[in-house]
Amino acid sequence: MKKLRCVKGMHDILPEDISKWHYIENSFRALVGRYRYEEIRTPILEPLDLFIRGIGETTDIVEKEMYAFSDKGNAQLALRPEGTASVIRAFLQNNLDSISTISKLYYIGPMFRRERPAKGRYRQFYQAGAELIGVEEPSADAEIIAMAVHFVETLGIENVTVQINSLGDEDTRPRYRQALVEYFSKLQDNLCTDCIRRLDTNPLRILDCKVTGCAKAGAEAPSVLDFLTRDSSQHFEKLQEYLSLYNISFNVAPGMVRGLDYYTRTIFEIQGAGELLGAQSTIVGGGRYNGLVKQLGGRETPTIGFAFGIERLLLLLGEGANHLKSNFAFVAGVGNGDVTRAIIVAEQLRRSGINVDVPYKQGSLRAQLKRADKSGAVVAIIAGEDEYCRNAVTLRNLKTGEQQEVHLDTLAEKIRELM
Repeated sequence: MKKLRCVKGMHDILPEDISKWHYIENSFRALVGRYRYEEIRTPILEPLDLFIRGIGETTDIVEKEMYAFSDKGNAQLALRPEGTASVIRAFLQNNLDSISTISKLYYIGPMFRRERPAKGRYRQFYQAGAELIGVEEPSADAEIIAMAVHFVETLGIENVTVQINSLGDEDTRPRYRQALVEYFSKLQDNLCTDCIRRLDTNPLRILDCKVTGCAKAGAEAPSVLDFLTRDSSQHFEKLQEYLSLYNISFNVAPGMVRGLDYYTRTIFEIQGAGELLGAQSTIVGGGRYNGLVKQLGGRETPTIGFAFGIERLLLLLGEGANHLKSNFAFVAGVGNGDVTRAIIVAEQLRRSGINVDVPYKQGSLRAQLKRADKSGAVVAIIAGEDEYCRNAVTLRNLKTGEQQEVHLDTLAEKIRELM
């Protein structure tokens, strides 16, 4: 019978890799906790209309990539392709604004997009992000960017750059849209089929197209910064002042638009080493989306956030992160009742906070130590009959081969010293 395989573009996360995932997740939780963010968990399955209204009907995500379907009750549903719209839906549904005027939320979980699989990109991928809801000031934008940069730095990822831009407000968009239509209309011969259609539906998306002809045409397109209103321009200037206070180096990238329609004013990306990430170098992206809460049925609420794909960060951690695996001990029993003694000692150590593996059947000491060494254990505890009668065991350092007799009362402390 033919073996079944996982769905194309999706992948298994195996035990040998999970320590790196835990490292990223735990580092993120610790970092956002220092900024007083709290976790929120939303359903994987959401109403289709949430993403059409939130992300934008003419974005690639909604038009081409989203897993959408009707259930048996003919409800129109979708697997969430990103986290922000779901968080804002939960914010509104649960009236979180009645609890506090400012909400600081973060999330970690799987997202789904049926895009072409590529390096670090899957059709089921894991994303984490943070959302700051209820603050309009550019100091909030700077803090969000600083938090994202701080997180990348905690992972030891080097050679990253910060790109920032402003998309302006509701008064900026119509004027800038018209300028793009006039510009790209003269270059239609250079545009792909999708971008010719976008001239009528959403010309801003042309700037995000990676097709060679479209990218070349977009390089000389009008800059959105020339169309900012006075308020948006001042907001963007103030953001740059605050980033300097955080000692964050950045580049202003007028051609950057990001791939979601809900962005307003500040947008940013943290980009990493291209040779490791393939054609697309962005590892963290985000921005302000002041109109999203209102689009989803709430009142006008300023909001800013960022997100990153965990698989993308894993590429940058590389093989040097293998040391992140948890250290553990192996208990070997010798002589009559060996398994019984091993279980008793192992359970004592586990209750003291030590990670422990045990043999499940009687075997020679040589065989058990061979298994302990192969498993990657740091130390082996040999629970022989004679030592055990003295309420002691033999503790062996599996890296050096050195061993010593240790009383059970001090065993956990001695193991911690070796680990």
